[in-house]
This record gives sequence, structure tokens and C-alpha cells, in this order.
Amino acid sequence: MELLEQYKESVRTTWSTGDYDAMMQTEGLYEVGPRLVDALGVQAGEEVLDVACGTGNLTIPAARTGAHVTGLDLTPAMLARAAERADGLAVEWVEGDAEDLPFADESFDVVLSAFGCMFAPRHEVVADELARVLRPGGRLGVSAWTPEGAIGEFFRVVGGYLPPSPSYVDPPLAWGSEDSVRELFEGTGIALEFTREECLIHHATPTDAVDCYATLFGPVVLARQSLGETWPALRQDLTTLFNRYYETEVRMPAEYLVIKGLSNKS
Repeated sequence: MELLEQYKESVRTTWSTGDYDAMMQTEGLYEVGPRLVDALGVQAGEEVLDVACGTGNLTIPAARTGAHVTGLDLTPAMLARAAERADGLAVEWVEGDAEDLPFADESFDVVLSAFGCMFAPRHEVVADELARVLRPGGRLGVSAWTPEGAIGEFFRVVGGYLPPSPSYVDPPLAWGSEDSVRELFEGTGIALEFTREECLIHHATPTDAVDCYATLFGPVVLARQSLGETWPALRQDLTTLFNRYYETEVRMPAEYLVIKGLSNKS
């Protein structure tokens, strides 16, 4: 457990580095939050939990419906920026771990996560926690990058230059596979359905795209710092990736899996 806690502390450092909110705004990724909130039919008065909420992609549009919303994240810097973005909306912000949610069983009508819980190390533990805090008849909504999509390829390019993750860390992109997610929720009483959607990531040029990640996205910022003389090779590989989606600007279709669930617990 000590190694796991050390890993989670490194995760806090990673996501505190750079400027995640600025990256989300630059790329247009905040559009995913309202889509998922609408898809789940979040309503005023419902109790809603956003797990690994980051800077509030789901939390804020859910709160705008009049629901009672809690945003949970492992990283205090993320929560602080989310609270700023909420601009007075009534949201409870909680520092906490997706693998050990600090809430009683069956506390929420809706449990959400957008590109968040996929980065927790032990996926089955997370799935069990999401199911545990969901009320009978409650709804689950999760979005995760697919392995086959452009962001999946982006992560593989960056990962090729980094040391492998510890054996106790599940690969984040597994949350983007229907078969993997079915296995995670087996026996939890959650009936699942899946769709695949896309959002367009925009940058003026491939160079702008790489600079965005190299200065704003924590995992790549730290990779740039640690790689030293090897960084130009990774930079070139990323430039090549973005070049594939460049004509008059970079328009990269980023595929993600939408996981919708209904709790059949009695």
C-alpha cells in the first residue's frame, strides 16, 4: 500500500503541473461535459457526484440544472480551479480518492466521470466504488478515451518515451474498451450501454498543438522536463501525429466511449 500511496502522490504532482484548464479551453474539450449531463438527463434536485472532476467539465453543467452536485478530485489544484470556474454555483468540492469514495452507500442519484476515473490506478476498485454509492435506479455516466482513437494514439506516442507504469496500475485506455468495462462492472448490478462519440480538437498548426501539450498538459510537461536531450524526438513524433490532421488548421477527431449505466440493485 505504501507504493500505491506514493504513486497517488506522484499523480497529484502530475495533474498540478501545467494548466489543465487552459488546455481544455484551447482544445474545446469542455463541450463534452454538457453532452454527458444531457445524455444522463440530470434534473434539478437530484444528488449528483462527479468523480475525478478535474476542473469541472461535468460538475459545472450538472450544477446549472439545479441538481445538488459534489465534485471530487485527488488534486487540490484541480479543485481550486474548478471552484473558480463555477463562479458561485452551489457545488460541494471534496478532495478525495476515486478508489475510496468518502460517501455512504447509495448516496447519489447520478454518478459521473469525464476522462477522470480512467486515470485511477485500480479500475475494478473504482468501478465497485462507483456502483456502491449509486442508489437503486440511479444512473451512471462515464466518458473515456478509446484505445483506437487519436487520443489513444497520442498516449501511446508519449508512453513510448517513458518508463512503464508499475504492475499495480491498470492502463487508463482500458476504460475506453466496451469489453473491459463490462468485466469491471460484472456483479455490481449496473446494466450498461455504450456509444462512441467524437469531439474535434482544434489548433492553428501542428507546432501549436505540440506547444500546447508541452506547456499546459501536466504529463507532457513532466515528460519534457525528464527526457532532456530525448525530448526533441518525442516532439517530432507528436508533430507527425498532428500533421495527419492538418490542412488549414489542426482538426483532430478525438473518439471517446460513453458508458451509461442503470443501477438494478434492489
